[in-house]
Amino acid sequence: MIYLTSDYTSGAHPDIMERLVATNMEHSAGYGLDSYTLEAQRLVREVCGAPDAEVIFLVGGTQTNATAIDGILRHHEGVLAADSGHIAVHEAGAIEASGHKVLTLPHHDGKVVAEDVERYVTTFYADATHEHMVAPGMLYISQPTEYGTIYTRGELEALSEVCHRHSIPMYIDGARMAYALQAEGADFTLRDIARTADAFYIGGTKCGTLFGEALVVTRPHLVKALFSLVKQHGALLAKGRLLGVQFATLLSDGRYESIGRHAVRLAMKIREAMREAGYEAVVPSPTNQQFFELPNEVIDKLHKVAAFDYWGPRGTTCSTVRFVTSWATTEEDIATFIRAIRCAHEFADGDC
Repeated sequence: MIYLTSDYTSGAHPDIMERLVATNMEHSAGYGLDSYTLEAQRLVREVCGAPDAEVIFLVGGTQTNATAIDGILRHHEGVLAADSGHIAVHEAGAIEASGHKVLTLPHHDGKVVAEDVERYVTTFYADATHEHMVAPGMLYISQPTEYGTIYTRGELEALSEVCHRHSIPMYIDGARMAYALQAEGADFTLRDIARTADAFYIGGTKCGTLFGEALVVTRPHLVKALFSLVKQHGALLAKGRLLGVQFATLLSDGRYESIGRHAVRLAMKIREAMREAGYEAVVPSPTNQQFFELPNEVIDKLHKVAAFDYWGPRGTTCSTVRFVTSWATTEEDIATFIRAIRCAHEFADGDC
């Protein structure tokens, strides 16, 4: 079976696993005060060009989003996000559970545009009753988006400008950042992310580690007592060196870049094979997530050789599905899957 359900269904990149085993019997300080974590923090600041940033490692994406957003917002504030955004759709109300509302904006292929942020904030404060309402206290975006699309450097700068003009921080969910950075047309770097965002995280769980996300706060005064806040959210790992070892390895010797490049290249092979079979992508995703509307009979045939998810409910005759590649996807996997695409299409009766 070929696994294209997500980019965290396998374990860890072999180099990371090897390093974890090699350091397994060492004794070190807990809670991220060990030498490996200090080295990983140094590497994060270096690749981001943010020497004064506060860096702390958490275990998972939802945990990181909930902790960071709760730390940035005041009690009466909510967070602006695309109505398709991860915190609005796929985090089981984690943000609302912390006492903050997700204030949704229309998405454009998964992205938020600066004009909509400007309109929301100005309209909010133009309302004489705004003190009775949840105030927009920050902006959440993800790079790439829930649909695998990416923000250009210009779009990031436009969003950052409108946020800073209205004194609301911009936060970037980087669960799949490695794949955004290696996408065709990507004109930004981690330094651009650090320059435009007030806080963001570099994802590890979906990009080669067993678990872990690196939260980077480029304006540390925004989140007071970050260490204590993480502890309060039950997000402080006692064996913190497990995160330090993984990120120190991930961010060394070009691994983060090669992981993203490998997965994106194989995802493009899937997209091209689908195009040749007559199926265009639902959204123009240049990253490791690819979305297609396919006849149900084609989906059923493909499910015999590959595991992948529906993106929404199964339709009467056609459905939208998602294919996701990762560091663990092999050339052989994709070659086999492409043969299955051609075979399934050849014997399909209907089109969407």
